[in-house]
Amino acid sequence: MATTKAELLKEAKALGIEVDAKSKISEIRALIEAKNTDEPQTDEQAPPETEKATAKAGKRSTKALAEAAEKQAKEERKSEEQPEGKPKVHVPPARSRLERRGKHFRKSAEQIEAGKTYTLEQAAALAKKTSHVKFDATVELHVNLGVDPKHADQNIRDNVALPAGTGKKVRIAVLSDDPAAAKAAGADLCDNDALLAALEKGSIGFDILISTPAHMSKLGKYARILGPRGLMPNPKSGTVTSDITKAIKEAKAGRVEYRVDSTGIVHLGLGKVSFTEAQLTENLQAVLSSIKANKPQSVKGNYLNAVYVSTSMGPSIPIDISTIG
Repeated sequence: MATTKAELLKEAKALGIEVDAKSKISEIRALIEAKNTDEPQTDEQAPPETEKATAKAGKRSTKALAEAAEKQAKEERKSEEQPEGKPKVHVPPARSRLERRGKHFRKSAEQIEAGKTYTLEQAAALAKKTSHVKFDATVELHVNLGVDPKHADQNIRDNVALPAGTGKKVRIAVLSDDPAAAKAAGADLCDNDALLAALEKGSIGFDILISTPAHMSKLGKYARILGPRGLMPNPKSGTVTSDITKAIKEAKAGRVEYRVDSTGIVHLGLGKVSFTEAQLTENLQAVLSSIKANKPQSVKGNYLNAVYVSTSMGPSIPIDISTIG
């Protein structure tokens, strides 16, 4: 199809159309199209379908169509020149979490039946059997609660005295008006000046800190040291009291504090593998009874979602919630 004005004028003359040389290209093209419409062309004279369609649409020029066809031909040549793709290499499926564990852990896990839940007595017995480490491992309790710790009334926190103790030797520091009485009750650190001097240096040589209400003001500036470690005395945990002797005895006997974490789970060590099954069962029952007693009134659904018992570096043992008294 003619594109320049000279070609259009020549084509118009050939068709017998009188056109002024000063006419615009669009006007000449319109006259030619009108003439072609009135006099249908033969098959030999008819332009290709693609060109006719583009002439009517008027959106893409012949040059643009030629470039598009050339690009398509180039892509086809590329696909023909490329060698056939390599066969896919079979990738074995990823190993399960249990398969990635050590051989001792896998051997211990074989003693726990998949999909089965156990009573507290059975869990205590299995905890002793599945501990494969060479030291006296801690027996741990993990309780998934149906609470939202962001709400103040659902931030579960309490302390409980374990009937059989924790199995750990705790170092107790006391800040009181009567250091001699604290020493007689079993405190390891009871010198007020020495204790405050050690805190000033950032040295912490104790596991539990007990204070009388009158001395709490002296511990305020050490809150950044004691708080993150869970050592800041607190009335809820029984470590801020006027009865120092009773608090020391309870701490020595095995009073522990538990608190729900940000994900709604309580983690607590409640004994050692060297304990008897009866001692572990007593401690389990005491902690779970305390957690159930602290159920917030705002919780309407399930309170105990899941309960597991495990040992240090050992597999977890699921507990049957219906058997918890």
